[in-house]
Amino acid sequence: MTNLRRDFSAVSLSGSGKTGKKKYPPPFSLRLTYEERARLEQAAAGKPLGAYIREQLLGNNAAPRKKSGQRPVQDQEALGRVLGALGRSRLSSNLNQLARAVNTGSLPVTPETEADLQQACREVAELRAELLRALGKAPGAAP
Repeated sequence: MTNLRRDFSAVSLSGSGKTGKKKYPPPFSLRLTYEERARLEQAAAGKPLGAYIREQLLGNNAAPRKKSGQRPVQDQEALGRVLGALGRSRLSSNLNQLARAVNTGSLPVTPETEADLQQACREVAELRAELLRALGKAPGAAP
């Protein structure tokens, strides 16, 4: 792989830089036989094949990859409580029934109905705040 590393390093892959925004070259495709791919996968030992090939070609000179926007859950226990509450509730079904009743004009707006709707809104707000806490965000913050 040393020859490949030397040959590959001579190729310029930087963008044109015309817009000031860093451009990335189009992906590079490599066709392998089944046997070649099997050998690479065995050598990679569970590591993603692309990462293994980059490591072999570029060694320590490989630019770090961008991480996806996924954020780890900060509080597994809080997330479990919220998911459990959602599983026990009939929230989606009840909201759907309310929307249907509003659309057909069959929902009588009594003081009891208004109180129930306000209570449901408070419960949804509590679930939202708990989810935000579990994800490591302040409850008043936008998701």
